[in-house]
Amino acid sequence: MKFVFAPPPRPSVAIANEEARYPVRRIYCVGRNYAAHAREMGHDEREPPFFLEAADTLVANHETIPFPSRTNDLHHEIDVLVPTIA
Repeated sequence: MKFVFAPPPRPSVAIANEEARYPVRRIYCVGRNYAAHAREMGHDEREPPFFLEAADTLVANHETIPFPSRTNDLHHEIDVLVPTIA
């Protein structure tokens, strides 16, 4: 298959004590799972939304998070990835 430009590498995570990596296809998320943060954002903490994140948003431990150089107010969020076999 011919691409206009090279596609990014397939997202994956390291496996402890293994050379092989685990491919990531989908990231399922539960938002606003901390009551204090939900209130801070003006939401009802009793109604956490479920959503998907693109696999190419994955950033491994100790990697640099790219963001625009003129950003003055970067908000970050940390999620835990739990690989499952379906």
